[in-house]
Amino acid sequence: MSEKNLGLTAEWDKTFPKSASTHHEKVTFHNRYGITLAADLYRPRDAAAGAPLAAIAVCGPFGAVKEQCAGLYAQTLAERGFLTLAFDPSFTGESGGEPRYMASPDINTEDFLAAVDYLSCRDDVDAERVGIVGICGWGGLAINAAALDPRVKATVASTMYDMSRIAAKGYFDEADSAEARQAQRRALAEQRSRDYASGTYERAGGVVDPLPADAPQFVRDYHDYYKTARGYHPRSLNSNEGWNAIGTQSFLNQPILAYADEIESAVMVLHGAAAHSCYMGEDAFSRLTGDNKELVLVPGATHTDLYDGGGKGAIPWDKIQGFFEKYLQQ
Repeated sequence: MSEKNLGLTAEWDKTFPKSASTHHEKVTFHNRYGITLAADLYRPRDAAAGAPLAAIAVCGPFGAVKEQCAGLYAQTLAERGFLTLAFDPSFTGESGGEPRYMASPDINTEDFLAAVDYLSCRDDVDAERVGIVGICGWGGLAINAAALDPRVKATVASTMYDMSRIAAKGYFDEADSAEARQAQRRALAEQRSRDYASGTYERAGGVVDPLPADAPQFVRDYHDYYKTARGYHPRSLNSNEGWNAIGTQSFLNQPILAYADEIESAVMVLHGAAAHSCYMGEDAFSRLTGDNKELVLVPGATHTDLYDGGGKGAIPWDKIQGFFEKYLQQ
């Protein structure tokens, strides 16, 4: 299948410094919907010539781009011996797909599977040792991908959101009623009609800025990451104008963790113990079966602390490395 020329940015424009111990290059691959995806490939500079490596595909958070924490995870894991791929999902960042700023439980799960396709076909990758990392909303999608694709030998869901649960029930399940869901469906349907009539697609808005005085702490944490020099990126949806206003509509009716209990490969659910989202990680873990599943709760860590460490080294890199070494037989 031919891939579109995406005109990828050549310069280093990440929110984290470039590592001297990894080789970095821009690459593209395609999914089964014909969408060309943009990615950053990281390879350890000291990797033995000709020896295929274990590989890890990384994506997230939901509304972020590969130049933010997905790239940080990928580069750090490459420093620790893995070939890694941080990619922008369909319709966002430097990746293709129209209209822009849409999300789909199906297509975005396919994005992970397409990343596995790409990695498995590289000469420098051992196709039997491929894992994935999903961050925030992509943590739930990573679990969905692992349930669908046995080629995924190990999965880390970091500071995960279950986006289908959020869409259908709201934060902390506070809107879990047929009436609330139906009101949301009506509002989204009306938005679709307005968009079609105008020929444009309204954006939902990114992280609120300026912060209202009564903003909950987790919203303040998001602002501190996406709206400051710490994590701001001009292509990030959360840093700017957000998703298409109806972008997550399909998540309402499509729970993505339905078959999590059938995952045979290894899964680590990694969460901050002080994160507002921790209940989603714990509930997702409770659905998993088998003795190759791990729940790691980082004491005192919030949701966004696991994006970049939160200035306090909150990401347990040694645990993540050890997990992948064990189950990818590095």
